[in-house]
Amino acid sequence: MTAAIVGWAHLPFGKLENETIESMVVRVTKDALDHAGIGPEDVDEIMLGHFNAGFSPQDFTASLILQADDRLRFKPTTRVENACATGSAAVHQGLNSIAAKKARIVLVVGVEQMTRTPGPEIGKNLLKASYLPEDSEVQGGFAGVFGQIAGRYFQKYGDQSDALAMIAAKNHKNGVGNPYAQMRKDFGYEFCRNESEKNPYVAGPLKRTDCSLVSDGAAAIVLADVDTALKMKRSVVFRGAGHAQDFLPMSKRDILAFEGCTVAWKQALGQAGLTLGDLSFVETHDCFTVAELIEYEAMGLTKPGEGATAIKEGWTQMGGKLPVNPSGGLKAKGHPIGATGVSMHALTAMQLCGEAPEGIQVKNAKLGGIFNMGGAAVANYTSVLERLR
Repeated sequence: MTAAIVGWAHLPFGKLENETIESMVVRVTKDALDHAGIGPEDVDEIMLGHFNAGFSPQDFTASLILQADDRLRFKPTTRVENACATGSAAVHQGLNSIAAKKARIVLVVGVEQMTRTPGPEIGKNLLKASYLPEDSEVQGGFAGVFGQIAGRYFQKYGDQSDALAMIAAKNHKNGVGNPYAQMRKDFGYEFCRNESEKNPYVAGPLKRTDCSLVSDGAAAIVLADVDTALKMKRSVVFRGAGHAQDFLPMSKRDILAFEGCTVAWKQALGQAGLTLGDLSFVETHDCFTVAELIEYEAMGLTKPGEGATAIKEGWTQMGGKLPVNPSGGLKAKGHPIGATGVSMHALTAMQLCGEAPEGIQVKNAKLGGIFNMGGAAVANYTSVLERLR
C-alpha cells in the first residue's frame, strides 16, 4: 500500500452548456484541494486525463489546471490518454509517481467536453479508439463495434436481450439517487427490453438503453503517500491496482472473453490478498450493457457464457451479494471519456468513507473494486480500495 485518496471533487455530468474544458478543470481542482484540506503549494505533481480526439479545439490542455491558482505554476503536469480508460490511466500514473517517491502528493483531474460536437463527428471521434484497418467502415461508430460483439455473444450463448435490459434497468434505477448522474430516471425493465420510438435499435441487438451517454464533465482526486495520508482528515488506500494492455485488433483475440479484464482483476486482487467475494461493491465499465455482462464473466463472478445469471439472480443489484455500479454506471451517470475513470475512483472513495449521496450509498461498504476499460477490452485498469481512516 503506497498511496491513498485523501480528497475529491465531482461535477454533475451532462450537457454543460455554460462550461468549458478550462472552467471544469479549474472548478474540480479548487474543490478537490479544499476537500483534502491542502493548498496548491502542497501538490508535487499533476496528472490530467483528457481523451479529446477532436472533441475540443484546445488540444494542449495539461496547463489549464494551473489556471485554478497561480501557486500551481511550475508544478510538473502531464496529460495522460488511453482511450476510454484515460481517467484511470492518469490515476495509475499518479500512483507510479508516488511509488517511485518522485511525489508525495499528486493531483489527478479527468475532463471531457463532448456535447458540443455534432453527432456524426462524435461517432467518428470515438471510433478512433478502435483498430481502424479493421473497424473504420463499421456503421454506428463504437456502438457498431459493440453491436458486433453483442451479436457474436448472442450467436454463441443465445439471445441475451432480457439480461441486457435488466442491466440497463438496474443502472438507471441506481442513477436516480446519484446527483452527479446525467440521467436520473428509472425507466424500468419493460421500457429497456422493448423496441420503441424512444428506444430504437442502434447497432445489432443493442438499443438506445444499452448505450452510455455522450457527456460533459470533470472529476478530481488528490493522492498522497500513506505516511501523509495517515495525517489527513480522510484517506482511502489502494490495496491493489492492475493494468493489462491487450492487442488492438479484435481479430487477434477472443473478443467475447475480455482477457485483459481478467488479467487486470487478478493483478489487483492478488496484490490486495483478496478474492472477488471480499468486495463490497464494484464500479465497472458499462459503456454498453453487453460490456457489463461480459465483465461479470471476466472478473470471475460467473463462468463464461453465464453472465446473465448474475443479473437475473439479483447478485449485482444494490441489495445483492456484489452490487455493480451503485452510481448508475456510465449508463446513467454519463461517459465524458477523460473524466470517467477519475469519477469511478472518486465515487468509490465516497462510498468507503460513508460520504456517497444517500441514494447510492452501499451499506457497510468496506472494500470497493473498480474496472475501467479503454477500447474493446484493450486498455484494462483495476483498483481495489479500502478506507484507511
